[in-house]
Amino acid sequence: MPETAAIPASPASFTISPEPNALHWTVHIDGSALPNPGRMALGAVLVSPAGICHTVSQDTHRTGCNNEAEVLALLAALEVLRTEQAQHARVYSDSSILVEQLTLVKPKPVVRLTPLYDQARAAVRQFAEVTLHWVPRHRNQQADALARAALQLAGDVPVPTAVNRKP
Repeated sequence: MPETAAIPASPASFTISPEPNALHWTVHIDGSALPNPGRMALGAVLVSPAGICHTVSQDTHRTGCNNEAEVLALLAALEVLRTEQAQHARVYSDSSILVEQLTLVKPKPVVRLTPLYDQARAAVRQFAEVTLHWVPRHRNQQADALARAALQLAGDVPVPTAVNRKP
């Protein structure tokens, strides 16, 4: 699988390349709760097939756990995709629980969050294709930085710039 994000020497910016498939958006999401449970915020980096980058950095003004914040980050990213009339997306998250809840046929239930996971499943079904992939935390730094910035925990938030991949 190709690397979808690269951090250059300058910490003030980063570059995201779109997936090679011309239909798919590349989406990285992250949710934070500090302390856990505590204030929740979310971050997302969405790159269109043309290389146009959209970001979400939002304080939810609610309290909850990190798993709840991860689902809210997914829902926010799906809303941006819907607004942009996207139909295909590859979503990357460093939350193994989120990925398991939405990709396994019979995931172990998380009773308190079942309604939220059901809402996420329904939102995903509104698209032609959405795939969810787990990535290690170090490959999700941009979404994490946006979530942390919404909680005012980061000094400088890197500004994403998208680039087109030459065929």
